[in-house]
This record gives sequence, structure tokens and C-alpha cells, in this order.
Amino acid sequence: MRKDKLIIPAALFALCTMPGYAQETTDSIASPGKPEKYADQVVEIGYRTAQRLEESTSSVSTVYNEEFNKRSAKNIGNSLFGYGTGLMTLQGTGTYANYEPTFFVRGLQTLSSTTPLVLVDGIERDITDITPEEVESVTVLKDASAVAIYGYKGINGVVNITTKRGQYNTREVKFSYDHGFEWQARRPKFADSYTYANAINEALANDGLSARYSADELNAFRSGKYPYLYPNVDWIGETFRDVASTNIYNISFRGGSERFRYYAMGNLTTNKGFIANPYMNDGYSTQDEYSRANLRTNLDIDLTSSTKLKLNLVGVLSETRAPGGNTSSNTSADLWGSMIYKLPSAAYPAQLEDGTWGGSSTWAGTMNPVAVSQDAGYTKFHERTLYADMTLDQDLSAITPGLGASLMLGYDNYALYYEDYSKTFIYGSDAVSSWVDGEPGELTRYTDGKESALGEGSKITAFTRVFNFAGTLYYNKTINEANKIYSQLRWDYEYRNTKGIDQTWYRQNVSWYTHYGLKDRYFFDLTLVGSASNKLAPGHKWAFSPTVGAAWVVSKENFMQNQSWIDFLKVRASFGIINADRLPQEDGSDVTNYWEQTYGGGSFYPFDTNYSQGTTSWVLGRLASLNSTHEKAYKYNFGIDASLFKGLDLTFDTYYERRSDIWVSSSGKYSSVLGFTAPYENGGIVDSWGVEIGANYTKKVGDFKFNIGGNFMLAKNKIIEQLEEPRLYDNLIQTGNPVKQTYGLQAIGFFKDEADIANSPAQNFGTTLRPGDIKYKDVNNDGIIDDNDKVAIGYSTTAPEIYYSFHLGAEWKGLGFDAMFQGTGRYSAVLNTTSLYWPLINNTTISEHAYKNRWTPENPDALYPRLSSESNANNYQTNTVWLEDRSFLKLRSVELYYNFPEKWMKKTHVLSKAKLYVRGIDLLCFDKIKIADPEAYGATAPLTRSAVIGLSIGF
Repeated sequence: MRKDKLIIPAALFALCTMPGYAQETTDSIASPGKPEKYADQVVEIGYRTAQRLEESTSSVSTVYNEEFNKRSAKNIGNSLFGYGTGLMTLQGTGTYANYEPTFFVRGLQTLSSTTPLVLVDGIERDITDITPEEVESVTVLKDASAVAIYGYKGINGVVNITTKRGQYNTREVKFSYDHGFEWQARRPKFADSYTYANAINEALANDGLSARYSADELNAFRSGKYPYLYPNVDWIGETFRDVASTNIYNISFRGGSERFRYYAMGNLTTNKGFIANPYMNDGYSTQDEYSRANLRTNLDIDLTSSTKLKLNLVGVLSETRAPGGNTSSNTSADLWGSMIYKLPSAAYPAQLEDGTWGGSSTWAGTMNPVAVSQDAGYTKFHERTLYADMTLDQDLSAITPGLGASLMLGYDNYALYYEDYSKTFIYGSDAVSSWVDGEPGELTRYTDGKESALGEGSKITAFTRVFNFAGTLYYNKTINEANKIYSQLRWDYEYRNTKGIDQTWYRQNVSWYTHYGLKDRYFFDLTLVGSASNKLAPGHKWAFSPTVGAAWVVSKENFMQNQSWIDFLKVRASFGIINADRLPQEDGSDVTNYWEQTYGGGSFYPFDTNYSQGTTSWVLGRLASLNSTHEKAYKYNFGIDASLFKGLDLTFDTYYERRSDIWVSSSGKYSSVLGFTAPYENGGIVDSWGVEIGANYTKKVGDFKFNIGGNFMLAKNKIIEQLEEPRLYDNLIQTGNPVKQTYGLQAIGFFKDEADIANSPAQNFGTTLRPGDIKYKDVNNDGIIDDNDKVAIGYSTTAPEIYYSFHLGAEWKGLGFDAMFQGTGRYSAVLNTTSLYWPLINNTTISEHAYKNRWTPENPDALYPRLSSESNANNYQTNTVWLEDRSFLKLRSVELYYNFPEKWMKKTHVLSKAKLYVRGIDLLCFDKIKIADPEAYGATAPLTRSAVIGLSIGF
């Protein structure tokens, strides 16, 4: 792909002739902590100036450090569950090093990527490196008016993180220490060896095959008399301990003089995981460990009365250690997915009597999680990150009052290094080849593997370099006491280079933003943005995105002055068109040459009778995409912000968005007999709409302070067009259904017997039907059940339609508590987890849950079908048997704390404040899945719950 460098527009240097608006800068109106008045909240959209919520026309939601920093989280992303209207934050894995949530702003809105843009101080960065302690506030930008200036990257919404800065003529030192204990509350429970042996025999009998274990062997499993021949291994208990631990140390310095401000922070986070015996080797540990050191310095320097410099420097070093892994894929050992969820308790002992690690020809010793966790060496990943940016602001009032300019330069460098110190080991097992009078007779020994030294491989597996530049001309003017205007012309440029082919991108935006305030109660915004990207086809790199917004502060009207119960009331509306530089997707990868014709190899044409000389023909491949355009979002928003009854803050938004020109394959438009691969076309259309409500009530009576509030979001969508291929039956049509809708068969029970099978429509899934198999509904009434009978079932498994939270807090004379609950609704799960729900396939194990709820002739109304040792294509279709309601309600955090009295602090002559606290993280979960966590129900490390004790002191 051509990587054309985009031309700097001459308009950057044109003088903005719009009248100015004496709007305060971010530095002048920002203050630590949440403002007392809702209308005074600072809206950090990303313009040169910040606005108070009262005058903003945009749909935004802001949360502050004192609100979200209550989870003792690894990073800021893990602090945001339930905070910010319009923001969905969902948990993923249970491995501490990979604690990274998934974000959605207003749910699913397109057939392409739904990932929002995440900014740190206005620059796109990885929030996994940002600690909660260094963050002042997080602002969620949702509508067109809010995201316009981010050009191609803002189409899915923006999460803008603002870090702390110093203050004039102050000095503060703060230290905090958190010590946490984590446990895995919903570890899977697998069957013991006797149950497993009976289960596999039953499954083989159901499949018409011979039993694996004899009566003597079943007795041996039940008695436990021969643990090295017929073991009963609790692989989870042998491999993992019950509790892991985390330590978070943080120290910060904040203050300034008359012309200099600073904020500096140092953070050290360490975690030791659940490996039970990591110190079985001299000189190294095999524990799951994570450590990260953060250093941040934010400086604000008044070089002169008219020239100001802002400098931000961040350095991050992290190391992840885990048991030795797969050197071919540069990964650590997957103890859960590749071992715990597969290996039966009856497979072999963890170690033989002579100390050899257990392993067999059926279950290799490399699946032995005890051996791997102790004797497979270890791997390490090192991440090294540098973020640096500088902003120079110049007041140009000498030319004309209100005129100014700013220049921003940013450079980021990230690298990931992999070190492989894996090793191999010898493993084996003893098998009984004959029995004599009910006792084991002759034994045979199986051995494999080899003993090796620690590996010494290392390589760079990822790197990213990013350069950002922005130049802004702005003009502020107060026309009179109540009429103000602010206008800016800005040019942004980004160079991004990551490891891989076709991974060097150039983007730029030219934006003109104007904000006008009339009579201090009518506000109007206009943003015009031209964006370009070298990702796109020649001649189609530029796009134009206009947005408008308006707000009316009703509470300032004369007719509202006698309404004492209304402290603040504003209505607002916005509309805009936002473009994106998305590329077509094929197998999850970007197609970077979609505008070019492709060709493939064809037949071989020989030039002699021996076929030794000849040439290969070329055939037409995928057709070029002609007359391409950009994915577009037409965003409409109406909202209300209000403060009532001296303490109740409310926000309401309703929105509609049409996403058009989405890249989709046009294969549904053409017949395959034409002999070419269909091109990609801008043919997708998705409508989305929803409602967001936020409420917060605070009341203070004497020494007692009370706070309660919540957020609610309903985010719906519908596919209008996706160039879907013609379908034989209406039930197969996906157009008209939601994005990521789940599709499957409708189960109507289990076959009772052979007569039931014979008298039912044929089920054509390549499996001989037997009693206990799932029986499906013939949706299209054609007398045959196959893929043509699939229908929409449940909801999306990707993102819920309903997302809500509520919190409650109170404090009396320094003693207080705070609790945050967060939940979801209209959210589905497909329970296809190996062994937990789909047992025994390919010699895997079986969970207690699956065994107790299996179909048998004595239990015809079971939850799940008969046991089978084979990959039963009939039973393991996506269907309503495996569909579960994934909705949940979690207690995300609860904190009990005590703020020591100020008079005590004064007596120390050193401390200014101190807080002692105990926190519980994700302690409760109310859901229908029960045996696994609804946010991570697959064959992965279980999600953790934790208890934290901490101390924070200020000097």
C-alpha cells in the first residue's frame, strides 16, 4: 500500500477572522476534585479551552477521582465499572497481568469496529499504563458535537482521561499503600476419577462403543487403593493456591509557586498469582507475577506573562512472568484452557512414585499443569513505554485583543520484549496390563519427553512509535457582559508506526470550531472538520464532517426566577456527520489494497509431452472496490441537564444514529458462477438509538453527609442493509435484526427413544441420532431440520442492551462507607465451554455440573443431552439448550473508611490528612449462570474477588 504523506494545509497559517470569546482556559477553570455545583463541572472535550457544563452543547459525562478511585485497581480502565452515563465497561480475564476491560460508548452501532477512542490528556494512548491515582477526571464524549474534532477516530465515541496538574502557591505530598488479597470465587468443579470413569463408560455406551474402564478399574478408582495406577487428582488444588496478593505503592508531589506548577507521581504495583509451588527450582520462580513502575511529571511553567509551557513526561516499565510456555507462539503456559479444563482427574498422577512427572500417550505430560507450573521453566514479557508531550501557548493580544496561538508536540514509544526460559521434562505413567484375582498384575511403563536446560531465547514482539503535532489559532472575546464568543482554527497531524506490514499510518485533521454565548443562556456550537488518512484509496483520503449544537439554560430566564426548587436547568441538542477511515475486513484483518484488482494462480500449461516445461496461468481474484467512500455516522442527540432541590443532579439523553456506507462484502449480490471474488462495497447501514439517564443526590446535615445515585442506559440497534445474500426462508434473514445477534436452533426437548427419533423430522447434522440427543423445531416446515431452521435466539453475546449502576454512600465525623453496584440486561451467553458444559469430547474431562444434569432414561427432563465421547454435531450446534441469560448485578466495590480528624493531624506537625480504609472488590454477583462468572464463562482463568486494606496520608 502507498504510504502517501499528507500535505500540510496552508489554512493552518491563516488568521482566524471570527470575533473572539473571552472563555476561560482549561488551566484557569480546572480545580482539583469535583465542583460543588453540577453546572460548574469542567467539560474536557479537547478544545484549546474547556467549558463549564452550564454552557456546553455536547452530550458528555464526567467522573472524578474521588468517585471512581475506590477499587485499588491496576489501571484507570479497571476503575470505571458503572461510572459515566453512556459508557459500558465490561470485565474480561481473571489473570492480573491481563486485567483489561472492554469499552463501548452507546453500545453496538456498526458492522465494523465498535471500539471507542481513548485519550490521555488529549492524545490517543494505551490506558493500561495509566494508574487511577494520577487521573483527575474521565470524560465520556458521546454525540457529534463532542467528538467532531477527533476526525476519523471519534466515530465510536471518546473516553478522554485528564491527569492531575499542580496548583499555584501550594504544596502537597501524598502517600498511599494498598495491600490486597484475591481469590477465585467460581473455580470450576470437575468430577472425581470414579465419576469420570463411569461417565466416559456411559458416553461410550451411548455411542455404541466398548467401555474404557473395567469393573476392576472402577473399583480401584472408587477405593483409592492404587493412587499411582488409578489416581484421583484434584488438578486445581494441586496446581493453584487459594489466595493471591497485590501491593500498590503510590507517592505524589503537587504544588507550585507564582509562575510554576508541578505534579509528580511514582507508582509501584506488584502482584503474585495463584501458582501453589513456584519455588521448586534453584534460582528462579515459576509464579504468575506482574510488576509495573510508573513515573509521571506534569509541569506548567509561565515563561512570561504571555507565554506558557506545559510539559508531560510519563515512563512505564512492567514485567510479566509466568510458567514456561509455547515458544513457537511466544506465549506463556495456558494452565487453565489447555490443561485444567481438559485433563481428567483419572488421567495419571501428578508425579509417579519415583518422582517422574505424570503423562501418557492419551494425555501428554505437557498437559500436566502441576509439572508445567513447577518444572517447565518460565517466560517473561517486558514492556517499556515513554509518553512525552509539550504544549506552548502564546497570548497574541499585542496584535489584537483575544488572539492567541498554541503548539503541541507529542512523541510516544512502546516496545514489548519476550524472554523465553522454558524447558522440557521427562514424563510417564504405569498401566496395568492384566488383573489377577481383582488385584493389578503385570505393569507396563510409558515414558516420553526429555530433560532440557532453560531456554535463552529473546526477541522484540511488538513496538509502536507515535508522533503527534497540533497547531491552534484561537480568538477569545467578551462582546459585553453576557455575550461571548470563542473560535479556533486547528491542525492535527499523527504519524503512527507499529510492527508489521502496512502498519504505518498518517492522519490529519483541519478543524474550525466556534462557540457563541448569547445573553449568558443561549449557546451555539459549529464545528467543521476536514480529515485525511493514508489508509484510504487514492482520491478518497479526505472527508468533511460538519456538526452543530445548541443549548438553552432555561433556569436563567426571568420566568424561572421564582422556581426555588430548580437550581439549574438546561436543554440541548446536536447533529453532525462523522466520518471514519475504516478499512474492509477479511478474516478479522484489514484489507489495505481494496481498491486494486487481485489475481491468483491458475492452471499449469505444459509445453512438452513430459509436462516438464510450461507456465502457470493467472485467474481473476477479488475485484477492485471502485468509487469507495467513508463509513459515516449521522448523529442526533437531545439532552437535559438539571440540578433540583439543592442537591439532586440529573442528566437525560436520547439519541439516534444512522451508520451508513459501512464496508461489507458484496458476495451476496453476485452468483459464484460468475467466476470472481466479489469486491468490498460501502453497502452497510445500521440504525442505533437509545436513552441514558443519570442521577445523583447529595445531602449534608451537620456532620452527616449522604449520597445516592445511579446511571441507566438502553442501547438498541438494527441492521438496515448489509448486502445479505438471498435466503431460502425468512427465518434466515439477518438484515433487520440487531448487530451481533445470536442465531441458532430452537430445542424442543430430548429424544425419548428410537420410536421418537423415527417419528420426528430428520435432523441432518452428520450424527446418528440416539435417545437423549437434542430435538429441534422444524421452523420452516420442510420436514428436515438443518441449518435452514436457525433463527434469532436471545440477545448479543458481545454487549448488553441494558447497562446500569447505582451507588450509595454516607459519612459521619470521618467514618463512612461507599458501595457501587453495576448490572446488565438483555445480554446472552452461549455455554459451549469445554468440559464445563461440553464434556468428554476428545478425551477431555467432565464437570460435576454437566454430570449431574445430563440426560439419562431415568432423567428425561435434564438440562443437557446425553453424554457422548464424540464431537456430536447434532448436540453441539448453537441452540437454545446452550443459551443462557447473561444478565448480572455485581457489587463492584464497597469501601469502609475513616478520615482522621483534622485536629489530630495538626498535633503531628507533619501530617495534613490521613485515611484508613478497607475495600471489597466484586464481592457479590447475582446472575443465572451460577457456576461460572457471567463476564468470563469460558475456559479461562476465573475472575477474582478481592479484599484490600489501605492507608493514605498527606503532608
